[in-house]
This record gives sequence, structure tokens and C-alpha cells, in this order.
Amino acid sequence: MNSDLSNYRKVYLKGELEKANVPKAPIDLFQQWFQEAESSETDSETNAMNIASIGLDGYPKSRIVLLKRFTEEGFIFYTNYNSEKGKSINNNPLVCASFFWEQQERQIIIKGKAEKIDEKISDEYFQSRPEGSKLGAWASNQSEVVNNKEVLNEQLASFTKKFKNKDIARPKHWGGYMIKPISIEFWQGRPNRMHDRIRYTLLENMEWKIERLAP
Repeated sequence: MNSDLSNYRKVYLKGELEKANVPKAPIDLFQQWFQEAESSETDSETNAMNIASIGLDGYPKSRIVLLKRFTEEGFIFYTNYNSEKGKSINNNPLVCASFFWEQQERQIIIKGKAEKIDEKISDEYFQSRPEGSKLGAWASNQSEVVNNKEVLNEQLASFTKKFKNKDIARPKHWGGYMIKPISIEFWQGRPNRMHDRIRYTLLENMEWKIERLAP
């Protein structure tokens, strides 16, 4: 099979990004873009982000996770610490996260270091999850090879029985990471592939350097 996609074309016309008009702190622009995407991306998860890490085999790997909180300090998501993702972050905490919001013709690319968050914050978030999601965190040894789907169903049934009429505590192998950014790039699609790209880079004095990049 040979599928030629050479004729796929899209003209980007929906916005522009001027260095003179962006806020001093990237989190302010992120919040603005997130809210605008949330208002129009009605059929998708606005908080879906792609996280790339370097695996134990030396290869980069990316996957979609859900952003659950963002602050001036960083971007928080949750996962199984014993998963392939968790092991790769434990071995090399330098990661890259990206968002793509098609309706706005925008991307955001975040480079930084992933660190485990305080256990109390993970506990609070875990307790806010639906019961089924809590049980799933116990039942799934994420990224491990399983013989068949029935094994997973049996594990879920076992933990459902174990926690019947009981509070479901957060497993110690499950919790949050915060990506603490060192650079955040905002990409706005423009006509003729002359896209607007503004990059914030964190300096030693904790201020942000703002630069325009060629498309």
C-alpha cells in the first residue's frame, strides 16, 4: 500500500500572535488560549495533551494524557508510577508536552522536568474520581503484558469485592506529576505557512525571555 498525502492542504486564517501583545508570563497566555479552546472544542477534550519521554530502551515515546491542573509553577497530570511512562520519567524526568487545538489552529509546546507532586494532592484528586476509575487504578498493572482481557476483568472483579462498602484509598503506585517548564512555545497557524511562533524561556532569575521564532 502506498498512500500519497501530498495534496492534503489547509489554509490557516483564524488568528495571529504578536510578540508586542503577549503577557509577560506564559501561564497567562496559556490560560487565555485554554479558555478559548474550551469554548469552541465542544467535541473533544481540551485538556488532552501529548507527553513525550525517553524510554528505558532509549527511544522517545509519546502518548496522550489529561491535564488536571495548571498553575504558575507547572502542569499536573496523573498516572501509574509503575507504568512504562512512570518508569521512563523516573529514569529521565526531562519531558515535552504539547497541545493541539484544531479549531483555533493553535499548538502549545512545553519543555520541562516532571516531578512527583505532594501525596496529599494526589490523595485529594484520587478521592474526586468516580468509583470505577478508583478501582481501575488498583486493578490494572499499567503497561504490563497480560494473557487476555479476562485477566483484567477478574482483577477488577476482585478489587470490586475487596472494597465493597469501603472507602477506596489511593494506591501508592498511582499519583501525580507536575511538569515544571523551562520553555513554552505558542504556535498560531498563519497563511502561506508563515506561522506565528512565540517562545518563552525561563532564565536563571526566574523571569521569562520572550522571542519570536521563524515558522
